[in-house]
Amino acid sequence: MPLTLLRLLAAVLLCLMGPAHADPLRPPLLLTARTATQSLGGDWTYSKDLYRTGLTDINGWVAKSRMQRFRDVDVAQAEARGGAEFFEYDLDRGPVMQLPGAWNAAVPELRYYDGLIWFQRRFDAPPASAAVRSFLRFEAVNYRAVVHLNGREVGRHEGGFTPFVIEVTQALRERGNRLVVGVDSRHDAQSIPGEITDWDLYGGITRPVSFIQTPATFIDDATLRLTDAGRLVGEVQLDGPAAAGQPVRVHISALGLTLQARTDAQGVARLDAPAPAALQRWSPESPTLYDVRFEAGADRLRERIGFRTIAVRGAEILLNGQPVFLRGVSLHEEEFGDNPARRLDDAAARRLLAEVKQGLHGNYVRLSHYPHSEAMLRAADELGLLVWSEIPVYWTVDWDNPAVLDKAQRMQAETIYRDRNRAALILWSIGNETPVADNRTRFHAVLAETVRALDPSRLVSAALLVAREGDTLRIADPLLAQLDVVAVNTYAGWYGSDTLDAVRRLRWDVPAAKPLLFSEFGADALAGFHDPDARRKFSEEYQADYYRATLAMAATVPTLRGLSPWVLKDFRSPRREHPVYQNGWNRKGLLSETGRRKLAFDVLAEHYRQIRR
Repeated sequence: MPLTLLRLLAAVLLCLMGPAHADPLRPPLLLTARTATQSLGGDWTYSKDLYRTGLTDINGWVAKSRMQRFRDVDVAQAEARGGAEFFEYDLDRGPVMQLPGAWNAAVPELRYYDGLIWFQRRFDAPPASAAVRSFLRFEAVNYRAVVHLNGREVGRHEGGFTPFVIEVTQALRERGNRLVVGVDSRHDAQSIPGEITDWDLYGGITRPVSFIQTPATFIDDATLRLTDAGRLVGEVQLDGPAAAGQPVRVHISALGLTLQARTDAQGVARLDAPAPAALQRWSPESPTLYDVRFEAGADRLRERIGFRTIAVRGAEILLNGQPVFLRGVSLHEEEFGDNPARRLDDAAARRLLAEVKQGLHGNYVRLSHYPHSEAMLRAADELGLLVWSEIPVYWTVDWDNPAVLDKAQRMQAETIYRDRNRAALILWSIGNETPVADNRTRFHAVLAETVRALDPSRLVSAALLVAREGDTLRIADPLLAQLDVVAVNTYAGWYGSDTLDAVRRLRWDVPAAKPLLFSEFGADALAGFHDPDARRKFSEEYQADYYRATLAMAATVPTLRGLSPWVLKDFRSPRREHPVYQNGWNRKGLLSETGRRKLAFDVLAEHYRQIRR
C-alpha cells in the first residue's frame, strides 16, 4: 500500500478516534503505581543461541525438541531416566546472570554478542482465585522477545525501549512456574532503530520484570492533567467483566479534592473539574507533585502527578504561560561506571540528573535516542527537569514499508501511554537526523499526527539536519510544517574543516515564527588528556574552546529557545575505535563514563548560570 494512502488512512483514523478504548494503538498498560507486584529481578539462568536453533532448525524447519529451551521439562531428571531422548541445553543448570541488565556487561564473552539468548526464572505464585487475574509486565526487552510460561507461549513483543504486558492467568501454577524469555538483539532493515547506530544497543532484559495480580476488573490506565483553561481533565480505563457502569473516584488529599465519575459501556470514565485555587503548578523551580489516588471497585492506584501547561506562541515556549529557555544537555541511558549495563534504577537516574540540575544549573534534558526508563522520567519529575522524549527513528529506516511505520506508531503509543502523567515531559520527538526525502517526510508526518491524536497536550519536535551555503546555515526540511518546535543538530568545528574562529562567524537563517532548539552540538575529549599549547582535537582544552565558540555563535540566533549539547557523559559506541582516545566510547561527554568532569563542563555551567540570572 503506498505510504501516501497510509498517511491518509492514519490521519482519518486518528482524527475520528474516540476515547482511549477506541484507539487501536493503545497497549495494555497495568500502570506501575500499584502494590500487588512481585519483582522477578535477580538470578536468571541463560543459554546462548547464536544460530536460533531454539526457534527454527536448518531450512526453516521446526526446531528440534532437544533444542527447544522453552519446554517445561526437567532435563536432569529426563537424562537420569535414560532412553533415546537427549538434550542440547539445560536452563536449570545454565550459567547465571543478574537481571535486569544488559548481557553486554555480564561477562567478557558477551560484550559484542548480537543474537538470541534464552533466559529462565522460576517463581511461585499465590493460590489461584476466580477473583484474581495474573500478568507479567516487562519494562523493556531489547530487541525482540518471545515469552513462554510453563511450556506455553504467552506473548511476543518487538521494540527495545517500551513496556509490554502479558496476561498469564490461565498458564500459571502455584509452585515452580518456569518463565522462559527468548531475547533476540539483532537489528535489520525492518527494525527500529536499524542495523547501525552510534550507541551500544545493549541486548537483554534491560529493565524490571514484574509479576502482577489484580482484581478481575482493574484499573488499566489512569491519567489526570491541567488544561490551558485551568481545568483538571483525565480518564480512567477499566479492564474486566465489570468494567461498564462502575463508579470511579479520584482523591487529591493535599487539595481536599475528590472527583467522581462512572464508566461508560467501554469501561472509560472521564474526569473534568475546575482546578482548585490552591493548586501549585509544577515547574523546574518548584517541582510540586501531588499524591493522587484512583479507586474503582476493588482496585486502587496511587500516583504522583504534577500539573502544568506547555505551549508555543510565535518563537516562545511557554511553561505555565511564561516564556522559558531550555538550559539542558542530551543524555544516553547509561549509568556511571566503566562497565555500564543499562541498570537505571532511581539512584542511578538521580545521580545522572543531579549533574544536570545542580552541576550544570540546567532545567532540561534531552533523553536520546529512544524512550528512557520510567525511573528516569519519575526522577526528572521529582528533581524538576523538563524532558524531551524520543522514539528511535534514527538516521534511516525502511520508509516505504507499512510494517515499519506500524512499529514506529506502536512504539510512540507505548511511550506516550506510559508517560502521560509525567509533568516533566514537554516534548515528543519523532526522529533524529533522518535524510530529507519525500517518503521519509510522509513517514514522519504520520508520526506527528499520531502524537497529536494520542497526546495533544504536549509539543512535537524532531532533531533535523541543516543545509549550508557559505557561512549561512538553513533548515531546508519540509518536515518543519509538522513541528511545534524546530530542533537542529550542528557540529561545525568538530566534523568538517571549520576552525573555531569560523564557527563564531556562522549565521542562521531560520523560521521567525517558531522556537528553535540546538538539539545537539559537541566535540570529543578524553578526560585527563590536556594539550594547553596546541589544543588538539580530543584534548579537554579543544572541547572547552569548541563550547565557547559554539555558545557565542548560538547567542546570535534570535529565535533560539534552548540547548541540549551532545552529551552529558561518555557512552559506549562500537563505531568509535581510536585506540588512544576512544576504544569503543563516544567521548563527547562533558563527564567521563565514571563521572569525571572535563573542562567544558564548567564552560557550559557558567553559561547556564548567566542565563538563569
